[in-house]
Amino acid sequence: MKASPTSAPHYIGHRERLKKKFFECGLQAFHDYEAVELLLSYAIPRKDLKIPAKDLLERLGSLRGIMDADVSELTQTSGISHHAAGLIKLVKEIGTLYLQERVKEKPQITCTGELLDFCKTALGGLKDENFCVLYLDTQNRAIAFETLQKGIVNQAVVYPRQVLERALFHKSSAIILVHNHPSGYVKPSDADIRLTKTISDTAKLLDILVHDHLIIGENRFFSFREEGIMPS
Repeated sequence: MKASPTSAPHYIGHRERLKKKFFECGLQAFHDYEAVELLLSYAIPRKDLKIPAKDLLERLGSLRGIMDADVSELTQTSGISHHAAGLIKLVKEIGTLYLQERVKEKPQITCTGELLDFCKTALGGLKDENFCVLYLDTQNRAIAFETLQKGIVNQAVVYPRQVLERALFHKSSAIILVHNHPSGYVKPSDADIRLTKTISDTAKLLDILVHDHLIIGENRFFSFREEGIMPS
C-alpha cells in the first residue's frame, strides 16, 4: 500500500501568512499576540509560536511589557530561548536608536514630541533610576544624549560637575535634564528640585542654559518648564 505524503506542520503556512499580512498591511492589522509570533518566528524555527506569544503577553501584560523586560524575565516563558530573548532586546534597542536619531534631526529642540517619544522609549520601562542629559548647540539642535548615572530604584546620585564637564566637552550651549521614576509617579521630589536649581545656577556661570528637566514615568511625564518651576 502506498504511503500518503506527510503534510507540513500547520504553523509553517501560518508563518508565511503572517509575513504576507505584515508586508501588505503592517502591524496595524495584527493582534498583539500575532505581532509577537511574527517577531519570534525570526529566532525560533520549526515550532508553533502562538502559545509562547500569548504566554508572554499574559505574564508581562502588554507589548511594551515584553519589550521592557530583561532577558531573564523573557526566558521564564516556556519556549523562549536566550536567542529569542536577545532578538526582542535588539529590536527595543534599535527602536531607541532610531528615535534618538529623529531627535538629532530636529532643526530645534526644547521639548518636542520626538524628544518625549525617545525619552519614554529609552527610560519608561527601566527598573532603576537613570539620569541623562541631552546636549544642544547654539541653535538648540541635539549634539548628544548621555546617561550619566544609573542607580537603584528611587536613588540616583548626580554630580552637577559631571553634567557640566560633559557639556563643555560637547561644546554645548544648552542642556535638557532627563531622568525616570520607575515607580511611575512623576511629581518631582524636593531632591529633584534642589538638583535642578544647583545645575541651572552653576550652568549660568558657564553661559550654558538649562532648558528643562523631564521626569519620565511609565505612561506619563513631568516637565519642569511646562509646570512653571524651572529655575529662572
